[in-house]
Amino acid sequence: MTLKTAVVGGGVVSDFHLSGLKKCPKTDLVGICDLDESRARKKATEYDIGAYADFEGMLAREDLDWIHLCTPVQTHLDLARMAIEDDIAVQIEKPVTTSAAEAEELEALVEEHDAKASVVHNHNYDPAIRKAARLIDAGVIGELRSVNMLYAGETYPDEVKRGAWAFDLPGGEFEEGLPHPIYLVLKLGGYPAAEDGIQAQTALTQEYEQGFDYDSAQFQYTSGDGVLCSGTVLASDIPHKTLTVHGERGSLDIDVVSQSVTVLDKDYQASPKARAMMNVDHILGRVRGTLENIVAVGKRSYYDDWEYERDLDSHYYQIDVEAEAIMNGDPMPVPIEEGTWTLRVMEEIRRAAVRPDEGEQIALNTDSL
Repeated sequence: MTLKTAVVGGGVVSDFHLSGLKKCPKTDLVGICDLDESRARKKATEYDIGAYADFEGMLAREDLDWIHLCTPVQTHLDLARMAIEDDIAVQIEKPVTTSAAEAEELEALVEEHDAKASVVHNHNYDPAIRKAARLIDAGVIGELRSVNMLYAGETYPDEVKRGAWAFDLPGGEFEEGLPHPIYLVLKLGGYPAAEDGIQAQTALTQEYEQGFDYDSAQFQYTSGDGVLCSGTVLASDIPHKTLTVHGERGSLDIDVVSQSVTVLDKDYQASPKARAMMNVDHILGRVRGTLENIVAVGKRSYYDDWEYERDLDSHYYQIDVEAEAIMNGDPMPVPIEEGTWTLRVMEEIRRAAVRPDEGEQIALNTDSL
């Protein structure tokens, strides 16, 4: 059995979906839909699939099992509703909707129709995050106590990366990239115990012609299981992206850049020798992660196999596990709820960036990647 699939929206990010769905043995890519008919035809020729300029027309002609939405975020709720009411599973690019209120509406729709719907939080499937999640679930560091993130190296607000439309955001290009670090903390630490328990602070370290409100942000909350969670996200030229996960019996140091995970489960203050061993364990963790990555890249180069490509590409990995969930009738690995909580944290950050004379913060209103 394979899932008959189509992608809606032919922008930059659509190629991750088109290539993954084309290669995945669990999916049969049959169409691309875009309001720009010439762009749809170009993508269709590249992937040898059908081209459509009308979403409803595609639904009427193709007997689809799964749709991937890569359209501007303002269209997500309406397009997802049409797919869900047509009994089609849907994967939606981040951010899942324009606001947390819209995301709640989408959650209710999914529940009403017992539908399969998810949001693209692909970095949950980076090799290091997958490994850390396995170690946490196996109880290697005991009961979780805290998750702390430093995510430096994000795009400056005025950099042209995703499109000029991002300049309309209070945080510009910096803000457009915020979902990624936020959902990683949600993934490892759990969701906030309550909406009003989310706190945020922002800073503006440079002056920009466009008058952006912030280029640095912090957020924190306590999860429903009592885990203390926090994240610091900084616009910077030098990437330094780490998560430290503390448990009652040890910690995990996760380096997002090198994709390495180090287990620290000893009393490194016990003696000078123990303190030296902490450095050794850090080095071994980086070396082990590097070797694992080299082996994985080597296998992908040598073997023409989906499994090896999937393991190194987080978009492909999410496509694979969600296709499996749809086929087996299982819950979606990245539920809409995770997208809703991501938006709630983002909205709190935006409220924190509002100056006293700027009035109430408006809802998120941006294009997806």
